[in-house]
Amino acid sequence: MFYLTEIKKIHYKKPKKGEHMQKIKLALINKDYCDYLRKFDNRVPYNHNNKKLRPFVGILFSVNELLYFAPLSSPKPKHSKMYDTIDFLRLNNGDLGAINYNNMLPVKSSNITIINTNDKNDINYSNLLKSQVYWLNRNYNLVITRAKALYFDYTNNNLPENIMKRCCNFKLLEEKCNEYNRVKVKIKL
Repeated sequence: MFYLTEIKKIHYKKPKKGEHMQKIKLALINKDYCDYLRKFDNRVPYNHNNKKLRPFVGILFSVNELLYFAPLSSPKPKHSKMYDTIDFLRLNNGDLGAINYNNMLPVKSSNITIINTNDKNDINYSNLLKSQVYWLNRNYNLVITRAKALYFDYTNNNLPENIMKRCCNFKLLEEKCNEYNRVKVKIKL
């Protein structure tokens, strides 16, 4: 759940004609898929701090020709006091939340659902999502470069130990992603 009462006033700005096309999309990740991955890596995050179900919103992008999901953290006052690092990026200085790259997960299209940002039932939530997508795409190079840098530094064992310890094991999870989706396809046949 996003804590909209903690957010500074956010206004969605519609892109000017021809300004840019959406490159990064928001998605929900399948709970069963996350539960499966967590059996092999305890750093795979739960959907919520108290482990109750809620939509697990994140961004989708490609790293090394694989689709990755990086969870978004809802906007919190503490984000304005935090610093951007190789595994953490504040959106609009934290006013729109943050990306937790250390928790990014490999996914297949069957493990996610693309979010419709035009939810008429919750205008505030819809405006937050639109603002996030707008900021993410305006800062596309920064967002993707940070994800790829963390991925390659992690897989080449080039990170300080404290950052290595808080990252998911990307290579192991890639194997488990393929395994999960192979089994799932066999079950459907």
